[in-house]
Amino acid sequence: MQKLSFISIVLCFFSFQIVFAQQPQKPNAVEIYNQIQKLNFLGSVLYIAAHPDDENTRLISYFSNEKKARTAYLSLTRGDGGQNLIGPELREFLGVIRTQELIEARKIDGGEQFFSTANDFGYSKNPEETLEIWDKQKVFSDVIYIIRKFQPDVIINRFDARTPGTTHGHHTASAQLSLEAFDKANDASIFPNQLSLVQTWQPKRVFYNTSWWFYGGKENFDKADKSNLIPLQIGVYYPSLGKSNQEIAALSRSKHQSQGFGTTGTRGEELEYLEFIKGNPITDKTNLFEGIDTSWNRIKGGKAIGDLLAKVEKNFDFKNPATSISDLVKAHLMIQNLEETHWKSIKTEDIKKCIAACSGLYLEAVANESEATPGSEIKVKCEIINRSNIQMQLAAVNSFPTTNTISPFQVIDLKK
Repeated sequence: MQKLSFISIVLCFFSFQIVFAQQPQKPNAVEIYNQIQKLNFLGSVLYIAAHPDDENTRLISYFSNEKKARTAYLSLTRGDGGQNLIGPELREFLGVIRTQELIEARKIDGGEQFFSTANDFGYSKNPEETLEIWDKQKVFSDVIYIIRKFQPDVIINRFDARTPGTTHGHHTASAQLSLEAFDKANDASIFPNQLSLVQTWQPKRVFYNTSWWFYGGKENFDKADKSNLIPLQIGVYYPSLGKSNQEIAALSRSKHQSQGFGTTGTRGEELEYLEFIKGNPITDKTNLFEGIDTSWNRIKGGKAIGDLLAKVEKNFDFKNPATSISDLVKAHLMIQNLEETHWKSIKTEDIKKCIAACSGLYLEAVANESEATPGSEIKVKCEIINRSNIQMQLAAVNSFPTTNTISPFQVIDLKK
């Protein structure tokens, strides 16, 4: 009886939807384990800069893979004002290429990717010019919306808002907009039209990610007073992956092919430096989440979920991840009984992905045609295979949520 009940729960997760241009994910045991570890961390970091390639992939990888935080990069532009080293595409066409490069980079370093509507119009001497051409209110609205949607505990700016005229105007403007949004994202009178979709949000603190090239060279930076800076040891080695944090970051950054940023990465100890700018002061320089509860205790009634997920992590079987499914399903049910919160929604989706990964469930829909007009019919072949010892049944095959019906479906493979 318990087994049958368990099966019915699992089936609810996998009402199949067609996702266009998405290859099925096939995570290995180490990747599944990392997903399970992330289930038990409820903290988030948003990195903000102006262009594709401005992001610090070492920090994004560090927070995502070492700290297990939900991590994202907000690039205000799509880089369409830059140069292209791999083809003739420029302006909007280059923006499409660099958008995809960022998306591919995040698949490697574990972050998520956001953009604003800011136009990369080329070099700007100062932020005043930048914000005038961008239409400050429009881009500021974008930044506020993304903060309210992502709800970061910590924001990290790549550039310094206090030094206009010393770097690209887009760079300084990105930091200025970030700091202003930090102050106003929790104000319901600011862009109140957004509140039908998102809630107001107050990040806890914001930092500036400085570097030696802001000091004119490594020698100058070595001599500089760093007593007000927070050093982060990002030179982490992940034995289960066989890669250092810097090597993962290099693979991510190498996706910026149109900018020629390929690199082999480094190994060993390496420091990144952050300067606290505003928000709740920090005394423990080893913990940017100081004073922020990043456990399931953050949510009313969440402690038992955290305890159960800790058990799943401790008992994880790398040779047979499916042994974790029963407890993961229990945790999923417990999450559904929580009050509606930001983290409930996120962790619900995350744990469903973990269950699918542990089961080796393979879901793929392939259309015979690459294009179609509204109202036309498309035949889609679905391959649905349960590769675990857990008994499952196909509950339903649903069309992609759209105003146009996509039919018929032909299930070509359904086997245990």
